[in-house]
Amino acid sequence: MVSKDTIRRKLSSCLTDTSSLNLPGGKRGKVRDSYDLGDGILLITTDRQSAFDRVLTSVPFKGQVLNQVSAFWFENTLDIVPNHVISIPDPNATLAVKCEVFPVEFIVRGYLTGSTSTSAWTIYNSGSRNICGNELPDGMVKNQKFPEPIITPTTKSEVHDESVTPEEIITQGLMTAEEWEMASDIVMKLFRRGVKIAAENGLILVDTKYELGKDENGDIILIDEIHTPDSSRYWISGSYDERFQSSQEPENIDKEFLRLWFRDNCDPYNDEELPAAPDDLVVELSSRYIKLYEMITGKDFEPAPGGDPVERLRENLKGIY
Repeated sequence: MVSKDTIRRKLSSCLTDTSSLNLPGGKRGKVRDSYDLGDGILLITTDRQSAFDRVLTSVPFKGQVLNQVSAFWFENTLDIVPNHVISIPDPNATLAVKCEVFPVEFIVRGYLTGSTSTSAWTIYNSGSRNICGNELPDGMVKNQKFPEPIITPTTKSEVHDESVTPEEIITQGLMTAEEWEMASDIVMKLFRRGVKIAAENGLILVDTKYELGKDENGDIILIDEIHTPDSSRYWISGSYDERFQSSQEPENIDKEFLRLWFRDNCDPYNDEELPAAPDDLVVELSSRYIKLYEMITGKDFEPAPGGDPVERLRENLKGIY
């Protein structure tokens, strides 16, 4: 496990901006920067930490964790569906094939949980028993496992994703009926694989989101990220049953404490400038990302060598463009 002192020394050298690489076709997301290299797309996962639809701070090693967790899962799900990975030229970067992206996010849920207004538990607790076309039984309680995992798709939007049913996806022309059938089968298989491997490493994969596209041959491929701490909810499996039986929240390793700090110290949705996140909180969050990497993959985390991450990227990307 990487020590907190090591993390603290990296606070001033996070990967936050990749524009100085001067690569073509750049697009800056909240966490990932993408570049169109002609024959492929270069995806660079930075250390930026986002929430409340904005960037809050930067977290040492976060980008490396996300990129390498995805690489682990892409490799371990190749027998289910091809993916977009061409190569991993740097701990923070993935060279990916171009594809036609489906304008749908495939959210798979194994448990009735959540606290936001759009979460499955909030909707269920308000009296609704139909969530994105899934009919749920009466009498379920928060954090209970579904009899079978459910898919609750959303439309992809630059502003705000909207829940949608499979029927609406087809009638709106977002996907054909055949594409939906194939895609839903793929994501359920991916989720079950994720559940199995997570359980082997002491974790419960609670819910996650997938993105899919079609390659130049019209075949469906897995893109973006898979089963990362940013796209997925994980609980500690060893304590789940006891805590569930006593109506306690499951034990987790997540970033919620940082969100709560910002909510308590400012208006993160409306304040023009946000206060700086305390170093101790950022170090703790980095440590949690690293711990999740090690639990998910069953491997020790090895920090990328070198000082300046942009210079390391520049060196590792030589010959790619």
